[in-house]
Amino acid sequence: MTDQKTQIANPPRVNRLPDFWSVGALFIASLVLLPIMSIVWIAMTPTENAWPHLMNTTLPRYVQNTLLLCFSVGALSAAVGTGSAWLITMYRFPGARWLEWLLLTPLAIPAYVGAYALVDFLEYAGPVQTGLRALFGWGNAADYWFPQIRSRWAAIIVLTAALNPYVFLLARAAFREQSGDAYEVARALGAGPFARFWRVGMPLARPAIAAGVAIVMMETVSDFGVVDYFAVQTLTTGIFTVWLESHNAGGAAQIALVILVFVFVLAALEKVSRSRSRFYRMSRQSRPVEPRNLSFWPGLAALVACAIPFLIGFVLPVTVLLSHALAKPEYWFSNGLLLALIHTLTVGGIAAVVTVLGALFLVYGVRMSPFALPRKLMPLTTIGYAAPGAVLGIGILIPMAATDNALADGILAVTGWDPGLIMTGTAFAVVYAYCVRFFAIAQGAADAAIERVSPNLPMAARSLGRTAQGALSEIYVPLIRGSVGTALLLVFVDSVKELPATLLLRPFNYGTLATRVYEQASLEQLGQAAPPALMVIAVGLCAVALMARASRR
Repeated sequence: MTDQKTQIANPPRVNRLPDFWSVGALFIASLVLLPIMSIVWIAMTPTENAWPHLMNTTLPRYVQNTLLLCFSVGALSAAVGTGSAWLITMYRFPGARWLEWLLLTPLAIPAYVGAYALVDFLEYAGPVQTGLRALFGWGNAADYWFPQIRSRWAAIIVLTAALNPYVFLLARAAFREQSGDAYEVARALGAGPFARFWRVGMPLARPAIAAGVAIVMMETVSDFGVVDYFAVQTLTTGIFTVWLESHNAGGAAQIALVILVFVFVLAALEKVSRSRSRFYRMSRQSRPVEPRNLSFWPGLAALVACAIPFLIGFVLPVTVLLSHALAKPEYWFSNGLLLALIHTLTVGGIAAVVTVLGALFLVYGVRMSPFALPRKLMPLTTIGYAAPGAVLGIGILIPMAATDNALADGILAVTGWDPGLIMTGTAFAVVYAYCVRFFAIAQGAADAAIERVSPNLPMAARSLGRTAQGALSEIYVPLIRGSVGTALLLVFVDSVKELPATLLLRPFNYGTLATRVYEQASLEQLGQAAPPALMVIAVGLCAVALMARASRR
């Protein structure tokens, strides 16, 4: 009898075979994580160990410039984004309702496009210096002093103008969610505007601000177009230099590994800072923050303070590009522009569809799987979003090129027919890089959307004889259609703007709008770079409009 009770309490373990959903989820997670694992492997087992040479020559300079850019851009973005979010949320002044979404528009401008526009505006032949010479009668540059445009400080300004909306978006949401009662109490105790901001608003919004600054710093690390144009040697430019100029893939992978470590440290610090902060509402029916009206002069000062980031981050680059595009309208019909547009729409569209479908399958497969491994791997698939495009290019191209060559040699040996490079000779590698880079966006949208669906609905469908596939197609997909569409748009927009991965992985003579902008601007032909740049901005504005609409709900 005792033995029977023991058997019932401890039933024999049944070895389940992996089901379709478990295998599919593991396969997708492995594909997303493969480039990161490839980087680690290549960096640890290089054919030529460049680490001692890098340590003694260029690596300290790369690290120093990267750290200086990160902390400078992060600090300035925190100040600009938090300050503008506070003014927009807490006060009413002329133009505040418009600025609430206009301050998001710099997200539509790729940072490298802003760099080209700033140089064109401030260089010797640009309108600023030309106007100064005409106004004061100066003959040439020897008659006056003007700061060097292509420098580190200019890169900091451009990156801050392009990235501060990340902090603004998260800080504004945090300020809106705070209780108005806390500010009323602070005001009753004699706290002035600055004291209410510094001692009440800032501590409560610190986790959101820290998250925004972490995103800004990771985007700064991953940037290539701005630092390359301003000749600032960072870890990202070091990858291109060591790989393409020194032909040392192992050394490039080792620099990529340094970037990954730096990105992981940033992500860990951001999570630790949030985990140590605990804030709660004072009551379930706490009063929302009520904006206060500003008088004329304070309102004018607030308007100017909030308008400056919008003018520098959006109006300036768009105005410069439009002036070039309208001055030479024939550039809209230049050779190769239509083909670059077709390539951009093709690879961006395919990447968006594949990424969203893969993320949806992974999220649903994890829920259907009885095993713990897919559930543990799913959070790791978001690593690709933090990894710069140049890093992913290293992790994708080297193993894919080796596989491609081995596959072509095998087919040639068996059939006598040379198929060429199937993956690296086509846009396959570019699409794969986009999928890995932006998988986190699609996965986050799919996970949040499926989480909102009541479990009673799919359970009812299963009880009526529907399979897991039937419940997904007939219950989940119709209910999460809006979130899936949003994810498709966001992945597509980010794919259109992606530059480093496209430069490294595109096949010969295969250009996109982003690479065309980079190539023409590098040749100092901003007029020919203006049409494709404006096309990229137009696509980016779609995502900004979507975010502005979502933030008003």
